[in-house]
Amino acid sequence: MFFNSIDFAIFLPIVFIFYWFVFQKNLKAQNFFILTASYIFYGWWDWRFLSLIFFSSIVDYIVGLKLAKTDKTGHRKFLLLTSITVNLGFLGFFKYYNFFAESFADAFTLFGTSIEPSRLNIILPVGISFYTFQTLSYSIDVYKRKLEPTKDIIAFFSFVSFFPQLVAGPIERATHLLPQFYVKRKFDYDKAINGSRQILWGLFKKIVIADNCAKYANLMFNDPADKPGSALVLGAVFFAFQIYGDFSGYSDIAIGTSRLFGFDLMKNFSYPYFSRDIAEFWRRWHISLSTWFRDYLYIPLGGSKGSTSNKVRNTFIIFIVSGFWHGANWTFIAWGTLNAIYFLPLLLSNRNRRNIGTVAENTIFPSLRETLSILSTFALTTFAWIFFRAESMKHAFEYIAGIFSISLFANPDLPAKAYQSIRLIILFIIIEWIGRKQEFAIEELKLYNYKVPKWIFYYAIVMVIYIWGNYSETIEFIYFQF
Repeated sequence: MFFNSIDFAIFLPIVFIFYWFVFQKNLKAQNFFILTASYIFYGWWDWRFLSLIFFSSIVDYIVGLKLAKTDKTGHRKFLLLTSITVNLGFLGFFKYYNFFAESFADAFTLFGTSIEPSRLNIILPVGISFYTFQTLSYSIDVYKRKLEPTKDIIAFFSFVSFFPQLVAGPIERATHLLPQFYVKRKFDYDKAINGSRQILWGLFKKIVIADNCAKYANLMFNDPADKPGSALVLGAVFFAFQIYGDFSGYSDIAIGTSRLFGFDLMKNFSYPYFSRDIAEFWRRWHISLSTWFRDYLYIPLGGSKGSTSNKVRNTFIIFIVSGFWHGANWTFIAWGTLNAIYFLPLLLSNRNRRNIGTVAENTIFPSLRETLSILSTFALTTFAWIFFRAESMKHAFEYIAGIFSISLFANPDLPAKAYQSIRLIILFIIIEWIGRKQEFAIEELKLYNYKVPKWIFYYAIVMVIYIWGNYSETIEFIYFQF
């Protein structure tokens, strides 16, 4: 069930009405209803996948209870290992089996031996990478005694499968989201209105920005050999805004929908394309994943402490694992490696936390230095996105070779409607810049204090979505494939 579908437009109001008007007085009934709605939402893709999320949930629920009953180090480690093995075992099988089988066969080919890998026709369960990490955070935090294990099985199952963020995040920590299922929730009008604004902005990002950019990104990436270098550069830029509008749009809709039901989710994007260096970019992009890897992988490895070789090792590990998390393809590993190479000079020179605050915090426009820093960081990020978008390493290098050719200075010869998408991107950047200090760009516009301008603004966004949204095809959210 897509957020930008008629199905969800019917599903959401029904769940909202029952949640607040039928089950409000009973917390357990409310949680059970959320659980039921979440399983319906997830089962809409393929009901068979429900067994996976159910099994992961029951394993980690039992592991949590068992951890509470023992102080023996060996027993505790065994229980944690059980949780990690089950969850990563499912993830590894469904997501990476064919990748490893083919890579194994390719390795033998290098030595002159040809073997036929045993491929399986495996369907990747939607959202498995997200809910796997979410439920793992519970087991790890209980093991580290940062969280008391829950005895409320309905609350725990609801936490794992909470439908707004189930299939593409944010990846919530048990310490943040799970306790919200223990507290009686009352309808908050202001919170619901704020959530509705964020949903509207998320739909604009997805339908108007991402889906329109997708048409021209696909046009360039699908056949780069016949395109001039100038067009390929624009194709990479289109993809940069496609993936940002698509993924941050999903997060906005998820966070806004959660607010309708009285829940607060963590912020997942913080205007990453206004970053002044790569370290700042990674503090602002997919925050829930980058902080998950920081807390559960990078810091346990030693983080940025210790010798230079340890710093280099840990940096490459976290970025390569992050790339591999996105998919079973060498292109994602190349993307992660390239970002590690970008990041290392900042880390080794102790400049990785130089840009912490909001860009141009006390002025309307950035300084020349800030502008150049933003543009150079965007250029590096966009170049890395080529590997992320490419279907293979060969495809990526062909695309890059096409950019760095004499045709880089030729007329890009774009379709006429592509320039409309460029104008929409410029409008999008302006609105994001104006609202860059807020949690989402249109959260606190001053015109909200005036009834008529407020409703004109809402109407204008709805009309832009209706008129300029891409409805020629259903384009699923990019991160559903991860």
